[in-house]
Amino acid sequence: MRKTTIDEWLSDLASDKPAPGGGAAAGVNAAMGAALVSMVCNLTIGKPKFAEHEAVMREVLAEAERLRGEALQLAEDDAEAFSGVVAAYKLPKSSDEEKAARTAAIQVGLVEAAAVPLAVARVAAEVIKLSGRILEGSNPNVLSDVAVAASAAKSALESAALNVDINLVSIKDQAERERLAGALNEALQAKVQAEAIMHAVAKRIRA
Repeated sequence: MRKTTIDEWLSDLASDKPAPGGGAAAGVNAAMGAALVSMVCNLTIGKPKFAEHEAVMREVLAEAERLRGEALQLAEDDAEAFSGVVAAYKLPKSSDEEKAARTAAIQVGLVEAAAVPLAVARVAAEVIKLSGRILEGSNPNVLSDVAVAASAAKSALESAALNVDINLVSIKDQAERERLAGALNEALQAKVQAEAIMHAVAKRIRA
């Protein structure tokens, strides 16, 4: 997807192919949030007026760039993970041995398919935290973009959570379900910060 145009990728998303789908879209949303954080940093760094925030902006910029790359990779990984589940369901089931092998393969595939959106959720949560770090020191000309970054990451987080949940319901290993659900709930705590950032920016814009 890194070598296709946005229009081409959206056409694939809109097609009757099972992937890319919502999981990949969540990854792209997280990447957009990270890119906006980078933009705000780049438009703040080097300006004497914001010199006291320079160190933080540079640190956040480096982290945002890393997260953007990770989010895009996860968007690609999501399509592969989903394809793995589909392939497992297509395995033969004529004998008891084949049925057992198929069931095991499906369970492995479901765990992998849940792990990718969970990673997206974690990335999105980190992007929200970065948005919070630059809120006070950002160039006011791009203040709204801080909120849009948090909003995009929040959308990615919520979308990723849905993709984790839909796989969780079919995972039979209770310990694995609890592990994935616990990690997801931890990431979801960042939604509160995203909403606070959006509210703070709206309040400052309207003041």
